[in-house]
Amino acid sequence: MQNESGAYIELRGITKSFGGILANDGIDLTVSKGEIHALLGENGSGKSTLVNMLSGIYSPDAGEILLEGQKLTISSPKDAIMAGIGMVHQHFKLIDVLTARENIIVGQAGGFFIEGKKLSAQIKALAGKYGLKIEPDKKVYNMSVGEKQTVEILKVLYRGANLLILDEPTAVLTPQEIKGLFDILRKMKAAGCAIIIITHKINEVMEISDRITVLRRGKSIQTVETDKTTPHELTEMMVGRPISLEIERAQADESVKTPLLTVDRLTVISPDGAKRLDEVSFTLTGGEILGIAGIAGSGQKELCETIVGLQKAASGSVIFIGSKILGMSPREIIKKGVSMSFIPEDRLGMGLVAGMDITDNVLLKAYQNMPGFFINREIGKKMAKDIIGKFDISTQGVDQPVKNLSGGNIQKVLLGREIQLSPSLLIAGYPVRGLDIGASYGVYDVLNEQKKKGVGVLYVGEDLDVLLELCDRIMVLSQGRVIDIVDARETTKEDIGLMMFGQQVGGKGGN
Repeated sequence: MQNESGAYIELRGITKSFGGILANDGIDLTVSKGEIHALLGENGSGKSTLVNMLSGIYSPDAGEILLEGQKLTISSPKDAIMAGIGMVHQHFKLIDVLTARENIIVGQAGGFFIEGKKLSAQIKALAGKYGLKIEPDKKVYNMSVGEKQTVEILKVLYRGANLLILDEPTAVLTPQEIKGLFDILRKMKAAGCAIIIITHKINEVMEISDRITVLRRGKSIQTVETDKTTPHELTEMMVGRPISLEIERAQADESVKTPLLTVDRLTVISPDGAKRLDEVSFTLTGGEILGIAGIAGSGQKELCETIVGLQKAASGSVIFIGSKILGMSPREIIKKGVSMSFIPEDRLGMGLVAGMDITDNVLLKAYQNMPGFFINREIGKKMAKDIIGKFDISTQGVDQPVKNLSGGNIQKVLLGREIQLSPSLLIAGYPVRGLDIGASYGVYDVLNEQKKKGVGVLYVGEDLDVLLELCDRIMVLSQGRVIDIVDARETTKEDIGLMMFGQQVGGKGGN
């Protein structure tokens, strides 16, 4: 069969259902060598299902896949690898105790019998071809997120991939790491690789892609050339209606702007003796959103977890409306009557229990406010239904296990549960990470609603544009220290970027 389309990979009429739910409905897609093709769509639009069929995790119910014009059957990940298709998943599939080199060759026939120095030389040569930086003998548990992603990319390239699929590759990267990744992708494109990238971030799609295919509710809406479209057009295609890309900086009434939280010289030392927080001091008032910016690992996680009682501090103080809470456990803080909610960075590790249904996850915190010894599941079900309705959670019902929800819907359950508790202080660690554009702007609206009610919001974010638009002040952390606290209306993204690397730029800050 002749390759009439000229595409490297072609999908025709791909259809896939799960238990009566149509995930992909007759989708067509073509990707050429030397092209970066973006898949754009809200959570549940069918993006991951589609690429999972290319990578051999699922098989289509109908339709066909062609590789350079020849029909291709992909029944397993091994088939995909043999066809030169490699996928880097959002959640890395690396073995922490092994080195980069060992992870790259794991599962390869005879891989471990290649001499270490020879293998390291092969890996470095491959890395050099695409501008990747790697230390072959470094253990995965000592790597940054960006370094782990590099190992994942090299793993599929080492296996001969000509088509690279990246699922939400920038979700956990710093702005600097994203720039590095995009440089790598451009070099791979120049070398003739075909690349499919899935992301929620329209500004990144506009920057890195050549063409964009928009999916909505399992259907392919349109494929467009990137330089002939706009973010507003793409958003309307994704959501099905016009949506504003402006973020409101809500104004709270002066009467609610009372002191809530005072953190003074807070120091946290890790078990290995490293200072994770170094005399961090700031204040937060009701009706204010205080943003926290910093390169990953600058102390954001430790700050949030120490305030809510999940980590121990070496010194300092945390005072909530006159009450000293540092050193208390989360349960002790709740019993003291402190009205505080926490949305952790690790949704399923710390926020929710994957195997439990929505109702039981809602009850995890609400039960402490219930009278008597028995948990009233009917109250829990009502609360769960309210959260599902208010936050537009796509689910089969309140009895559905959380692990069966999409990442965006899991985040909505967590956010809804914490807001339902009517807190005075809301600590949000990367609350829109992995969410589509519609859901993200919904979260910003919720945070603004809470601000107007007089809630103090501590917002940890990675998108500097959002921090500048949403927050009143921004505290920049670098290596556990506060570099400055600046007025979001009087600073720039470039200044924040410099502060993230530890440079003072003379902001108008203060506690």
